[in-house]
Amino acid sequence: MSPTPWWKNATIYQIYPASFQDSNGDGIGDLPGILSQLDYIQSLGVDAIWVCPMYDSPQYDMGYDIRDYEAVYAPYGTVADVEALIAGCHARGLRILLDLVINHTSHEHAWFQASRSSRTDPKRDWYIWRPPRYDPANGARSPPNNWRSFFGGSAWTFDPTTEEYYLHLFAEQQPDLNWENAATRQALYTSAMEFWLQRGIDGFRVDTVNMYSKPADFPDAPVRDPANRYQPAADLFCNGPRMPEFLAEMTAILRRHRPAGDAITVGELPNTPHLPDVLQYVGAAAHQLSMVFQFDVVDSNMGTDQRFDTVPRTWTLSDLRARVGATQRLMDGSSDGWSTAFLENHDQARSVSRWGDADRYWAESAKMLAMLVASLSGTLFLYQGQEIGMVNAPPAWDVAEYKDVDSLNYYRYVRETAGEGDDDDPGALRRARAALDYLARDHARLPIQWNALPHAGFTDPRATPWMRVHDNYPTVNVKRQALEDGSVLNFWRALVRVRKQHPEVFARGVFRDTDPQNEAVFVFEKMGRSQKLVVALNFTGEVQSVALEGQFHGKARKTLVKNYKEEREDVLQPYEGRIYLVEV
Repeated sequence: MSPTPWWKNATIYQIYPASFQDSNGDGIGDLPGILSQLDYIQSLGVDAIWVCPMYDSPQYDMGYDIRDYEAVYAPYGTVADVEALIAGCHARGLRILLDLVINHTSHEHAWFQASRSSRTDPKRDWYIWRPPRYDPANGARSPPNNWRSFFGGSAWTFDPTTEEYYLHLFAEQQPDLNWENAATRQALYTSAMEFWLQRGIDGFRVDTVNMYSKPADFPDAPVRDPANRYQPAADLFCNGPRMPEFLAEMTAILRRHRPAGDAITVGELPNTPHLPDVLQYVGAAAHQLSMVFQFDVVDSNMGTDQRFDTVPRTWTLSDLRARVGATQRLMDGSSDGWSTAFLENHDQARSVSRWGDADRYWAESAKMLAMLVASLSGTLFLYQGQEIGMVNAPPAWDVAEYKDVDSLNYYRYVRETAGEGDDDDPGALRRARAALDYLARDHARLPIQWNALPHAGFTDPRATPWMRVHDNYPTVNVKRQALEDGSVLNFWRALVRVRKQHPEVFARGVFRDTDPQNEAVFVFEKMGRSQKLVVALNFTGEVQSVALEGQFHGKARKTLVKNYKEEREDVLQPYEGRIYLVEV
């Protein structure tokens, strides 16, 4: 039997460079700052880091709009700084993944500048251009189809130079590449993958991994939102027919540079709810991706067509646990697929503010949610600041504190369509703001809270951080929690250690929800060959009764992890969690 790949029992720590650690006092996190904190990262017990885009970029979408794949965004550092970070990781036994953003580039990339210069330019076909549609009645010009961008509005922008539209599934500053063109693909592989593999990285997190193969006829999307001119179209441009071919080409490149097969790919896989479709990407026989991010759990309580079109905290535990179960089916023993376990990343609000209690039971709920995600099968991902229980920005902050293009576009859309006057909908902006306070990506991008010094030790006290530091940093910070035995930070350290000691039941156990309709307490099992986990989690601020004896069947058991000192039989305290190891 071949040995289990290293990444199947790994914990990977995600770093958002702008908000991690500023080393030079300019208010922006940077690569030397990450290097300076590698000992801290190593102390968490993680196996690898994933660094969000650090490439040269005009930063319309925080680096996911890349101007040059082979250069580094100047405020972050240089290519030499990346090489130093790679060496620093490897010296500590850590692996390092970079973000691979290849569905689109920046509109300032040299390839796009050539592509838009004329219809006859050799790189014209490197991007997706289409002529306008014209209304036969009045001659009005409109985009080639009715697709909506993920950030709102049309997914097409008219370019007057050549009088055609280019496609951008995200911001207009992020034109989509044409993957049907073999020369485009080869240039991407050389510039975005091989350049960094040659410098020793250990793999990639692959952005929007299912969007490269698009329908050649670009049909209109069905009308699901009659009030909006543009419609969500993910069912049309996700999981296209040539995806297996494209990913096989990428896998061949990885194997050429890492013949041992230890380089990994983690695919971002949105809009792929059906298990057979997921298996096309991560089935071992397919030789495509090592694992994927499925979004069932983090999409909880989001609007169907627009993430912010929702009422905060109206999720139910029965729905949340069904979403957990959906991600776990990939690893129930009936397939050879592999997935990930995560509650936070750079695109998600803080988990404590979403499913826990950011006030009275902050520490208890942060630890309870840690137990949930760490107990799930798959590779565990921990996002910076999650290990100290960071929470969403205070609702009292002015909306001007929000920086993200998605947040700003949505708030602008609501203001323009609803208005603020008495004759319009005066509650629309309040509802939009409440949704931003709950779900905005900005919350994950607040700087890390290292200590109680001004700006939480993220940058020089005299500097102005690129994004405001949370007001609670004097009490919620790494330095303080490192000195407290019962802190969220030290709880996470212990939890990662315990998870690594029992891979059969933590990373690879088969999930079974024991009471799917319970709206207060989440009890589930993780079955291994000779042992199982029993995980009991109270998702409320009230004492809840729970019957656990039926999970043990009289077998020997021990408590591996808990967030209250006292264990009361058949009762869970507010946001209490326990993980038992049971002999079977």
